[in-house]
Amino acid sequence: MANKGPAYGLSREVQSKIDKKYDPDLEERLVDWIIAQCGSSVGRPEEGKLGFQAWLKDGCILSELINSLYTGDKPIRKIQTSSMAFKQMEQVSQFLNAAERYGITKTDMFQTVDLWEGKDLAAVQRTLMALGSLAVTKEDGCYQGDPNWFHKKAQENRRDFSEDQLKEGKSVIGLQMGSNRGASQAGMTGYGRPRQIIN
Repeated sequence: MANKGPAYGLSREVQSKIDKKYDPDLEERLVDWIIAQCGSSVGRPEEGKLGFQAWLKDGCILSELINSLYTGDKPIRKIQTSSMAFKQMEQVSQFLNAAERYGITKTDMFQTVDLWEGKDLAAVQRTLMALGSLAVTKEDGCYQGDPNWFHKKAQENRRDFSEDQLKEGKSVIGLQMGSNRGASQAGMTGYGRPRQIIN
């Protein structure tokens, strides 16, 4: 993994497109949120993509982050700092499983190698944005930081209509179908009859 050489050709083009999706301003906002959520003990990473990756790579900060969003039982019981690659990847994997149980959809999740090998750090940002949005939306008191950092997710707005209201709605022509106002067949001739042209 660490001895991987440079990419060439199509692989290089694809990787450069992925790298362009990374947002340095978003990185700053996410770092501020993680520090506000977990406390200053997590430290601050060096600026830039590599610093952000190195800060989150071992999975410990991510695990602390997901644990801080729960009041009762924490989803990750053991947070182990280790220099071994497979242990770090296992810790990141535990974070991803806990984030999925918290409510993050699979499409918003990054894969462990995206973070660990630095292949797609924009996907890591998307996952953290989804996690922040969900935490703000839940309003359970666990979220720390500025609520304006994340968008609130849409919530269900159920409406209950009576039978009379539903029947009334069937007779209304929706504007998507056009309008029947002003429409008449006045002046039209029957089909198949010749047009009368008089000089």
